[in-house]
Amino acid sequence: MKVFLIDPIEQRVSEIEIDDPMPGLRRLIGFDSLDSDEIDDSGDRLFFDEACFIRQQPAAGRFKLDNLAPVAGRGVVIGSQASGTVFGDPAVAIDALSQRVTFL
Repeated sequence: MKVFLIDPIEQRVSEIEIDDPMPGLRRLIGFDSLDSDEIDDSGDRLFFDEACFIRQQPAAGRFKLDNLAPVAGRGVVIGSQASGTVFGDPAVAIDALSQRVTFL
């Protein structure tokens, strides 16, 4: 399935293909402790490292998506249903998502 990786170090949003959602999200983000926020009414969710600010990662980079709290490190947007338990391709287009991301 398609996901969008937000990389604040490279300051870009890119499309990535993954086979298994949760292991794929953990691999892309780089940590096992994940949290997520719904980004719009479509059910798309932003996954990120739950302890992103506690970890004290030097030079992790930060970004902000819309009015959500800033995130340190990588984030991944994936389509979801059933409160984030069923996954699919994001509804948002990559160009539209890129316009909503601010790198800090």
